[in-house]
Amino acid sequence: MRIITYIFILAILAVKVQAQVAPVTNTYTTDQGLPRLNIERSMVFVPQETWLYSHHPSIISFKGKLIALWSNGLKDEDSPGQRVVYAVSKDMKQWSKPMELASPSKYNDTLNVLTAAGMYEYKGTLVAYYGEYTLHRTQTKLWAKTTTDGEHWSKPKDLNLPVIPNHGPQKLKSGRLLICGNFSYPYSDDPTGLSGWKMNSFYDPSLYTQDNPSTFYAPAQKNGFPPLCEGSYFQTPDSVIHLLMRVTGKGWKGKLWLTQSNDNAQTWTKPIETQFSDNDSKFHFGQLPDGRFYYVGIPDTLHHYDRNPLILTISKDGKVFDKSYVIANELYHLRTEGLWKGGQYGYPHTIIHQGYMYVIISRQKEAVEVIRFKLNQLER
Repeated sequence: MRIITYIFILAILAVKVQAQVAPVTNTYTTDQGLPRLNIERSMVFVPQETWLYSHHPSIISFKGKLIALWSNGLKDEDSPGQRVVYAVSKDMKQWSKPMELASPSKYNDTLNVLTAAGMYEYKGTLVAYYGEYTLHRTQTKLWAKTTTDGEHWSKPKDLNLPVIPNHGPQKLKSGRLLICGNFSYPYSDDPTGLSGWKMNSFYDPSLYTQDNPSTFYAPAQKNGFPPLCEGSYFQTPDSVIHLLMRVTGKGWKGKLWLTQSNDNAQTWTKPIETQFSDNDSKFHFGQLPDGRFYYVGIPDTLHHYDRNPLILTISKDGKVFDKSYVIANELYHLRTEGLWKGGQYGYPHTIIHQGYMYVIISRQKEAVEVIRFKLNQLER
């Protein structure tokens, strides 16, 4: 009887160990001595006298062209009238003038705020996503527009999701699409990315009704967490989704937090603090063609919120990110002051295309730049 009881206890402990969050860490301390990548760079947009705020950029290759998408405001961050624009390039060097994808509607006679939310392609149709909310961060909606040529766009489609995504939809191994918000992770089994979205989070649904840049504070406080927001994820061969989150505000201690899902994004583990360093900024995870995982972001903790230098770090196993490269650290000088404008390399988003990695960033939340480098520079 004792032997049976002992085996039963061991089985329970094994299940508990399996359910624990696996560690994800990096080894970055400083950029001194790190190899520098040979890069090409191009300014997509530098404002002159109007539309002086640019942020939340993303990039995609679509039918022989590069398309950049970003939020564009008159002067200050996330203020009424903020719109979403895009620009097109055939060679990354020459970019079109910004073209308006969407302009905000009004709520009580005040213009709402639009936020660019990434792009996704399915069978020759490109979907561009953008969020909308009021001046007081209410009435949050996610919209989408589609195009088959990169020039002519459909009417906006309401996706019935009260979320402002951090990155556009990404496809899991199962084919399911997953969006990273601040603390919500909607998923859909519609391959077009235009319907079937279901809200989801590691928080109890009673704690939130929408997910935007103001709503992540309250549920975190009620659960005893620091302000968790702006996640990005990668999926390992065992199908586990590893989703890391930024901590901001007074809760920042220079570390990313981690939640995981091993059931195709239906449930998420309780978040824990990792030893993955962070400067208090958005970042982007992905997978190289050779199967290794990568992070592009600002892991420096010595100069909080400077968002410099921009670093690529690679991991063979998805647990330890231990091979780092300097992508860029040159300074951009702000032309016009504005609310919350700052940060040298803001909110990177990446794609892999024809042997290159492309990284798009905002510069001091004013200009938009694209950097690319050949993947054959990355040591095995």
